[in-house]
Amino acid sequence: MYVADSRAGAPAPASADGAVRPPAGRRRAAVAPTVLALGTVSLITDVSSEMVTAVLPLYLVAGLGLSPLGFGLLDGVYNGFSALVRLLGGHVADRGGGRHKTVACLGYGVSALCKPLLLLAHSLTPIGLVLAADRTGKGLRTAPRDALISLSSTPESRGRAFGVHRAMDTAGALLGPLVAFWILRLTVDGYDAVFTVSFCVAAVGVLVLVLFVPGGRTAPPADDGPRPTLRGALGLLRERDLRRIALCALLLGLATVSDSFVYLLLQRRLGVPDRWFALLPLGTAAAFLLLAVPAGRLADRVGRWRIFLAGHGALLAAYALLLTSWHGSALPYAVLVLHGAFYAATDGVLMAAASDSVPEALRSSGLALVQTGQALARFACSLAFGALWTVWGDRAALTASALALAGCAAFSFTLRPKGTA
Repeated sequence: MYVADSRAGAPAPASADGAVRPPAGRRRAAVAPTVLALGTVSLITDVSSEMVTAVLPLYLVAGLGLSPLGFGLLDGVYNGFSALVRLLGGHVADRGGGRHKTVACLGYGVSALCKPLLLLAHSLTPIGLVLAADRTGKGLRTAPRDALISLSSTPESRGRAFGVHRAMDTAGALLGPLVAFWILRLTVDGYDAVFTVSFCVAAVGVLVLVLFVPGGRTAPPADDGPRPTLRGALGLLRERDLRRIALCALLLGLATVSDSFVYLLLQRRLGVPDRWFALLPLGTAAAFLLLAVPAGRLADRVGRWRIFLAGHGALLAAYALLLTSWHGSALPYAVLVLHGAFYAATDGVLMAAASDSVPEALRSSGLALVQTGQALARFACSLAFGALWTVWGDRAALTASALALAGCAAFSFTLRPKGTA
């Protein structure tokens, strides 16, 4: 069994600073085949999803004429609705010894089926419903997928495993906007063509998941161990370290402006033509791709919480650059590199840190708890930022977000969980 093989041997101890060091003489474990297979699925799926994400802000604001507040509502739905079903997905995946692959397949399938429905939606309500269904699929699949990555990796290599997966995932995010840009330039009804091709690519991702990702189960819990029940999952918050991790992720999420708003701010600052807008996410994706594995390996060595907070420092620096009066040609590159560094140092690193505080029988549920709080917080941030932009303007909205991020990061530093690795 792939899970049992990856857990052979005693777990490596964590040092006082939260870094995990392998015992002397033990060879560094290679990334598990399950991680590579899931990375391939995520790469293909992200090509599909980022094709839509790259054109969605322009399609909604310029094409359908939505206000920043209306876009903030839809963007919040797109990025935060999955929070409502993540706990359900994590709980169902843990039941019966672990149905991680089954639940992940369901989530990927639902998201794929939503792509062609965008062809039929041309107003706020139907688009919101389609995006909610798409995010339902994402909510179902995210925790089981990350649980599979965690369970197939040794504790001392978990940061690197998540880094490899996120790098492959981001390779898809890098290709998606390029494909969307190419389609928009070659077709007359560009948006419809983007949505159609996106569906075809997503279907391939589901097929790869079904055929190549192992469907193994975790070992059943010991008689005195935690049971995969909903009460048991919520009871994980009684654990000090996981509670602090979840709280910090929630607070920092409240000050994390969505990617789409960052790109809209850049476009306004620099006057980027509409036809080039879909290429802005490439800067973030390229930096994420290059830095994800090094950030994961560094987190395994020096401590995951340090790297996690450093990533939010990079995001704060990106906000500061957008607030300055600098209009140099290097501005978009600097902002997008910092934006990508933020994701490289936080996305997989947070899941690696949380994995160390969650028992195997509830791994999917525990990760879902952290992801749910973060997703709900980012949903609230999208609503608040869109409202502030509409009432006070983009600069005032970003200033408020930067101040909130600085305060939440300082609080999270003082609340550092002792058991983070």
